[in-house]
Amino acid sequence: MKTNEWTVICRVEDIPVLGSRRVARAQGVDVAVFRNAEDQVFALLDRCPHKGGPLSQGIVFGTSVACPLHNWTIGLADGCAQGADEGCTPKFACKVDDGQVMLDPAELATLALDLAAPRAGPCASTGALGDQTFDVQAPHTA
Repeated sequence: MKTNEWTVICRVEDIPVLGSRRVARAQGVDVAVFRNAEDQVFALLDRCPHKGGPLSQGIVFGTSVACPLHNWTIGLADGCAQGADEGCTPKFACKVDDGQVMLDPAELATLALDLAAPRAGPCASTGALGDQTFDVQAPHTA
């Protein structure tokens, strides 16, 4: 459903406090919608700018999220790495109206469609052992 050119995703209380929800898109990487302890809501591409970790699985604190792969701190308001780390993940326009969380449908359909999905954990492997197509995420070096 749409409200004045915005797409209703869920209600604020549907997002766990200090947690997130993933919004699947027809194309491209999912969008992670976060809620902090003050009930502020933010939306970022579900992909850390460092190694592509799924930010939706990270720990939310204040107005930041810690990537679950390498503990990079990403600002929820701007999608940028904090401290000595560098890089940004795309942010999505997000608003809350009468308890409903809304995203811009044009951004959902067009923003960051060229970025690869995160590949971590058991889903990182493809092919069969010994097969030329076997691909697994190597341990990080930095």
